[in-house]
Amino acid sequence: MNAFIDLTAGSLGGVATVFAGQPLDTVKVKQQAFPNLYPSMWRCFVQTFRADGIRGLYAGTLPAIAANVAENSVLFCFYGIVQSNLMAALTVSHVHDLTPTQNALCGSIAAISSSLTLCPTELIKCKLQAMREVAAMKKEKPAFSGPWPLIKHILRTEGPRGMFRGLVGTFYREVPGYFFFFLGYEFARERMKHEGQSKDDIGPGKTCIAGGFAGACLWAAIFPTDVVKSRSQLADGKSLPFFATLVSIYRQEGLRALYNGVTPAILRTIPATAALFVTVEYSKKFMKSLGVGS
Repeated sequence: MNAFIDLTAGSLGGVATVFAGQPLDTVKVKQQAFPNLYPSMWRCFVQTFRADGIRGLYAGTLPAIAANVAENSVLFCFYGIVQSNLMAALTVSHVHDLTPTQNALCGSIAAISSSLTLCPTELIKCKLQAMREVAAMKKEKPAFSGPWPLIKHILRTEGPRGMFRGLVGTFYREVPGYFFFFLGYEFARERMKHEGQSKDDIGPGKTCIAGGFAGACLWAAIFPTDVVKSRSQLADGKSLPFFATLVSIYRQEGLRALYNGVTPAILRTIPATAALFVTVEYSKKFMKSLGVGS
């Protein structure tokens, strides 16, 4: 039943994350894919709003919710499972006895499973977010009005394998990224608790701060891999392998191109991951207070 609690809490946290940060996620993806068109975050935000309105900033929200629910439900479920197994291996009695580094390792291992659920949904999200710009480059009208026609097109033209374009980049981003994510979260909680106080009792304000810090740690550590993943998922036809794409971007556009969109990513992640962890922690407490899992 603890796995059910973690799964449910992760799902709720995923929804909270999207509503807190979707407009800046759209800006991030556009800057990564079209650095010459959008050299600054503000210019990208304004041009998208002028061309497509508020709806354009929330493009891909449905697949974004699907992506975040899929990722965070599986992530937190497997995070709890890996923690339990590590506790048994170390013969410790409570999760609070694990160090921040040990929790980070659990998060990194859990991210292997969540990557498999995240990749297809994030592929659709990225394509919808950048659809207008891709169509303009081809001097065409946007080909798809929503996620379902796009999914059908990918399955018809590329087969099921096409839904996992960018999977290698997702692994390279998620596995090390979630090590730093959970390391930052647990480190911040340890530093903010009072002597004799449990990390779970630091309150929603400090949980928000720890969550925002965790998100900043993740993106600061792995942002270039996210640029490569976005480029691979938005490529026409067959994309280059991960490292070939990385080298190509660096040689043709310079190091700065690997950090296009980092500002909206960091600005987005602070409220988004704050909302994620507050929702996860307090929904778990609420379910346990109802006797779920006992």
